[in-house]
Amino acid sequence: MRIILISIILFSSLFAQDKIIVGTKVAEPFVIKQNGAWGGLSFDLWQKISSELGYEYEVREYDLEGLVTAVENEEVDIAVSPLTITAAREEKMDFTLPYLVTGLSIAVAVKEESGFLSLAKNLLSVEFISTVGVLIIILFLVGLLTWFFERKKNPEQFGDGKSKGLWSSFWFAAVTMTTVGYGDKAPKSIGGRVISLIWMFTAIIIISSITAAIASALTVGKLETKIKGLSDLYSTTVGTIPSSTAESFLVDKRINYLSYSDVSKGLEAIATGDLDAFVYDAPIMKYLIKKNGLPGKVKVLPNELEQVYYGFALHEGSKLREPLNRRIIDIISNPSWEDLQYKYFGE
Repeated sequence: MRIILISIILFSSLFAQDKIIVGTKVAEPFVIKQNGAWGGLSFDLWQKISSELGYEYEVREYDLEGLVTAVENEEVDIAVSPLTITAAREEKMDFTLPYLVTGLSIAVAVKEESGFLSLAKNLLSVEFISTVGVLIIILFLVGLLTWFFERKKNPEQFGDGKSKGLWSSFWFAAVTMTTVGYGDKAPKSIGGRVISLIWMFTAIIIISSITAAIASALTVGKLETKIKGLSDLYSTTVGTIPSSTAESFLVDKRINYLSYSDVSKGLEAIATGDLDAFVYDAPIMKYLIKKNGLPGKVKVLPNELEQVYYGFALHEGSKLREPLNRRIIDIISNPSWEDLQYKYFGE
């Protein structure tokens, strides 16, 4: 009986040693914890791999800093989370092959303003005033050419002195552009008619462009932001997550920042005006903006600050690396991997 009891204890001990300790942190949509169950893109990938390889595992939850430390100190066998593969981390731990390539981006507040205010700004802008100036010059040139051809053939409409003739020609060019002919003046010479015909078609394009620009400016709820890219971060209040790749990026660029315990709090701070920008992984911020009902208040700028690679982190010399790499290659080269990404990203 004693021998049987010892055997059971030894067997249980060996069984416990074979169980893989998985460290993770909630980072939606890559790691999602709901009613005690784990999911998300990264965790679904791990579950698929562990199932195919016959691994049994136990999950331990950490914050980002604690998770990285746990891998370094071999408290966990693998970190299943959207951890970025960096040279600094590679010095202290191993990584599998990357299973996703994405980028660091900037989340900013969007400013909603009325269409009429936007229109007023556009009408007083340098671009619009310059456009009007160019248009006046074109009108003058068309009028001058019309007068040149019509001054002798059609003196009753374009003659009676140079100044009056030029003014009549300018008037003709203007009304032709806006109404395709007012009716009070018409060219009679071949040259004048050719100029008028070309001008009519050109004017249609010009008027259509101006109409489209005004309609765009009048759109209610036009969204604008004062932050356009990296250079703007030096003069604004920036937030990020400590011990993250985003933090390392800001440190390298010598950009001052505030630390937030999670991404959602940082995005909420932007929405309430307590923060100007938040730098972090683009897919995570996009997912949380949508989930937390912040579209129209917060958006992620399209330009990437830096490309990042996600992989599973392992302690140095881990025997799990090679079998995991083989399975990752097989899975991400399969169309089902794109379906899984669509499930969480919707794009």
